[in-house]
Amino acid sequence: MKRVAPLRYDVVFKKAFCDPEIFTAFVYAALGVRIEITKVETEKSFNPPIGRVASRFDLFAEDVKNRVIVDIQHVRHPDHYDAFLHYHCATILEQVARSESYRPKLAVFTVVVLTSGDKHQKDGLVIDFDPKDWDGVGVNEIPHKVLYLCPKYANEKTPEPLREWMRAIQDTLDQEVEESEYQNPLIRRIFDHIEQDRISPEERARMFEEYNREQGKQEAFAEGKAEGVIEVARTMLEKGIAPSVIADVTGLSMDVIDSLASSR
Repeated sequence: MKRVAPLRYDVVFKKAFCDPEIFTAFVYAALGVRIEITKVETEKSFNPPIGRVASRFDLFAEDVKNRVIVDIQHVRHPDHYDAFLHYHCATILEQVARSESYRPKLAVFTVVVLTSGDKHQKDGLVIDFDPKDWDGVGVNEIPHKVLYLCPKYANEKTPEPLREWMRAIQDTLDQEVEESEYQNPLIRRIFDHIEQDRISPEERARMFEEYNREQGKQEAFAEGKAEGVIEVARTMLEKGIAPSVIADVTGLSMDVIDSLASSR
């Protein structure tokens, strides 16, 4: 059993997947695309920005020989489907300099890893940009794809060898892994990269900052939700609805509802 830092933190995920061999192997498992790279950029951005939003890419690699750009993102937002589609499109648009040709020189693939789960509870979802006929058959004109992966929901239908990668990512979240359960040597290398003893003080500080930021978002959401329920109760009171009915609908106590009624 090995003690590891959880891959739910951006700083830990980047530490593991900025290894070019790990990056390329994961890309092949996820997309079936072979790439040749010597480095992986972290927190890459375009200057000047594309559009009105400055996109910043967690892990970005460009393979000019095979005409492929791969971007791996690892953040969960309430709008992560739209956010990373925007990033994906920005990478395509950044390549188009003139109206004489709208065809980018490089195919763009974006892989989004959602370690926190997702409301749809799917192990994988794909946006395939290739035009298709009425039978769903593509014409191989546009290769770009966005792949959303959620390791929490990996199952027997998840394609191998991707399933082993997703299982490994999920396995790190409780900070302990059993290396003998994994056959892929590059997955075991991930565990070496993120072993607790190899996490620097600076990386631990960034993990702590990420944790506090996430907790702050959750608390803000909870406060906003509670305030929304109270506003619903106030509206119901203004419409003359019985306090007992309001209590049933909102889940608020009668004391809270009586207090809202008296403050009107």
